[in-house]
Amino acid sequence: MSHLSLLLDLQPAAWHDPTQSLQFSTFLAHILVFLNAHLAQKHENSLAIFGAFPGKSIMLYSSIDQTKPADRRVQPDPNWYQPFKTLDAALTERIREEMPQPSTSSEAEELPVALVGALAKALCCKIIQATKVEAPSDTPVVMPESRILIVSVSPDAAASYIPLMNSIFSAQKLKVVIDVCKIYGPDTTFLQQAAYLTGGSYIRVEKHESLLQYLMMCFLQPPSVRSLLAVPTTDRVDFRAACFCHKDIIDAGYVCSVCLSSGSDCF
Repeated sequence: MSHLSLLLDLQPAAWHDPTQSLQFSTFLAHILVFLNAHLAQKHENSLAIFGAFPGKSIMLYSSIDQTKPADRRVQPDPNWYQPFKTLDAALTERIREEMPQPSTSSEAEELPVALVGALAKALCCKIIQATKVEAPSDTPVVMPESRILIVSVSPDAAASYIPLMNSIFSAQKLKVVIDVCKIYGPDTTFLQQAAYLTGGSYIRVEKHESLLQYLMMCFLQPPSVRSLLAVPTTDRVDFRAACFCHKDIIDAGYVCSVCLSSGSDCF
C-alpha cells in the first residue's frame, strides 16, 4: 500500500516558453498516465496532487477525499475505469481554473513559486492520514508507505532556503521519501539536498519526449522495492547553503557558533 503526493511546479513563464520542446498539454498527458499506473498497481494506493503556482499552493486532487463537486460531476463511462476518469477530469479542470491567464502572467512572473507551501501541505496530509487510522489494539495497522514526488521547472529561490530545509527535516522525521524530477532549468541545489537527505532520487530529464519512461522507470516503484531494482540515481549533490544575510548561495562563508546560520560576511 502506497501513498503518493505529487507536487507540480506550475510556473507559467516556464510552461509558456515557445522554445521548450515539451508542451504543457503533452506534459500533462504523461503525468496522467503515470498517476493512473500508480492507482492501478494496488486498489489501496492513494494519491494527492498539489500545484505550486506563483505566490500560492493549492491541492488539486485527492483520491482520499472524494466529496468535492468536481468529482461528483464526472459521469460514469463503461469504457473507462472510473478512478482514472475522475482523476483525469478533476485534475485537468483544476489546473485550467488556477493557472494564471496570459493577461496576468507578467504579474505572476514576479512572484516566486510556492513550492515550500505545497511541500508543507503534502507533509500535513501525511500527518492527517496517520491520525485518522483507528483500529482495536489487537488488530495490526498497516500504514501506507508515503512518498513525495516534486516535478520542478523553476530555479532555486534562495529566500526559501530555511523553510525548505525545515520541511526536509520534517520529512526525515516522518520517514517520507522525497523524489525530484527536474524537467527544465538548471539543477536546483536545495531539491538535490532534499532527495539526498530523505533517501530519494533526483533525476534530470535529458530527453523530454521520453518523460513518461523516466516517470515509470524511476518513480513508479515505492522506496521499499527500489533496492531490488536498478533505479538510476544522481551521484553528484550540491551541498552549498544560502547566505542568511543576502539570500545568495555561497561556496564559502562564516557560520554563527550560536544559531549555526551561514553568511557571506562576518557576523
